[in-house]
Amino acid sequence: MSTSGVMGEPRLSSSELDAIERFYDAVPRRRADAENHGPLTLFVRRGDGWPYYARPTFGHPGPVSAEDVAAVRARQRELSVPEAFEWVLEITPGLDAAAEATGLPVRRCPLLVLSGEPVQVALPADISLALVTPRDPDLAAVQAVAHVAFGALSTAAGPAGPAERDATAAALPAGHTAAWHASLVEGTMVHAAARGRHGALAGPLCAGSYQHAEGVAEIVGVGTLPAARRRGLAAAVTAALARHALDAGARTVFLSAQNDDVARVYERVGFRRIATACIADPAEHE
Repeated sequence: MSTSGVMGEPRLSSSELDAIERFYDAVPRRRADAENHGPLTLFVRRGDGWPYYARPTFGHPGPVSAEDVAAVRARQRELSVPEAFEWVLEITPGLDAAAEATGLPVRRCPLLVLSGEPVQVALPADISLALVTPRDPDLAAVQAVAHVAFGALSTAAGPAGPAERDATAAALPAGHTAAWHASLVEGTMVHAAARGRHGALAGPLCAGSYQHAEGVAEIVGVGTLPAARRRGLAAAVTAALARHALDAGARTVFLSAQNDDVARVYERVGFRRIATACIADPAEHE
């Protein structure tokens, strides 16, 4: 059963949201220990790599209070991990107010699901696009693209380009690089990159990934160097990842957009909004 509202509002599908909720619970368990805190579960990463977060306990029927959030934040401080929370607003509607009551800012992002086949995007003649393999010689540069892209203050075109990418690649923590490489070898994530063939914009310019579990694939981390924006690269990488996920057997392909402007890029590829992804993190104040 689904409901639809006026244009621009999410169209909710309980089956899609149930599948996504199962996915959200399954993916962190590959590399994290799950601590049960009643209505919240804290995922604590094992070994090096990006830290995880807390999210609503899968299947928990009750609401989440500000006291629940405060207790998990205290545990996160005890473990010296980020005081971060992620959830779907329509599944756990009171968590935004509870998080804000403890002083955590909440960012609300469009959550979109692929509807039908992805619309393939033509690339400029000087750009190639391919999946990333463990043997690619520029793995660090591919990984660094997202750091530079998301470090920019907006999604507009800007001066940051290959020089900033290469400097970032040289400074990546060894543990993060190893975890990223392991995801390639194990196949737990699939990465794709658009690369400039020559000239000032040579090498990786746009990159993205998808992670998968329970027949669901989430496209994440699609970012373009500011100097290479407005050329359709992010849309092309997203479409290629979506196509690969479907061919690999995914029944649901979804993603979260940074804002409405970015969501419109994904809508042109074939995604439609169904809900709202929430992120609460003190870093939102910075």
